[in-house]
Amino acid sequence: MSRVLRYRVVDVFTDIPLEGNPLAVFYEGQDLDDTAMQRIARELNLSETVFILPPSRRDCVARLRIFTPARELRFAGHPTIGAAYVIRERGIVAPDRNAFVLEEGIGDVPVRLEGGYIWLRTPPIERLGECDRAASARVLDLREWDIVPDSPPQVYSAGNPALFIAVTDRDAVDRVCVDAPALRELEEEIGETIGLFVFAVTPEGAYSRFFAPEYGVVEDPATGSATGPLAAYMMAHGLCSNADGTHFVSEQGTKIGRRSLLHVRIRGEGGRDGIEVGGSVTPVIEATLTVPMKA
Repeated sequence: MSRVLRYRVVDVFTDIPLEGNPLAVFYEGQDLDDTAMQRIARELNLSETVFILPPSRRDCVARLRIFTPARELRFAGHPTIGAAYVIRERGIVAPDRNAFVLEEGIGDVPVRLEGGYIWLRTPPIERLGECDRAASARVLDLREWDIVPDSPPQVYSAGNPALFIAVTDRDAVDRVCVDAPALRELEEEIGETIGLFVFAVTPEGAYSRFFAPEYGVVEDPATGSATGPLAAYMMAHGLCSNADGTHFVSEQGTKIGRRSLLHVRIRGEGGRDGIEVGGSVTPVIEATLTVPMKA
């Protein structure tokens, strides 16, 4: 016997179909166990697949479970924003309700609609350590002088640790080719499974790429969970190029043909009132997936 699951694919951080970061959103995940969710995410092989479940907290409108092809995540940005879009579209919240809270593994994540974008508030950000410049360059197959001199590679996390590496220009970002054995060595030294967030400062904000092979994601077109920490890193090293430092855009995914625009708002001096990440959502597919009853 089999069952049919309904889902939607939306492109997040874009208003152009077939750009941005594609996300599969399953409407009714409450009857699926962990193994089934992971197998479905592996089958679809997108950066993430999200399952909407009833909340366990009264102040949340839904609970999200988020999977890459390789593992479950406590928090992720484009699944949060894409799921919020679907939740509004399906009437899980009233159509005139422009702010609500989603329950995720990391805790409550507030989202809101403003200016045509859906915004999430980044969970608390931690700085976890610093990495050797030469080792970081080796992992990226770059030269050490491609890394910005006064901005040492550092690990930040808002739920998913990532090594942030500022390089000199867009060309250096586009030349990155991850050395998997060198990355495993670096992870052993750090004691964490990490993603690699490589970026160059631009007049608009940043030009970025993100790699997470240990998560089953060779290259992610848009990484909302790392963009709040990106803002924290840029502020710490004086890299916010906007005059007031309160709003910038990270362009990601362009190198792989999935241009994504991630908008960042830094609220309060140094982000003391929170860092928000927002963007557009474009629906592209409505579909069903047939799975065995015990998938």
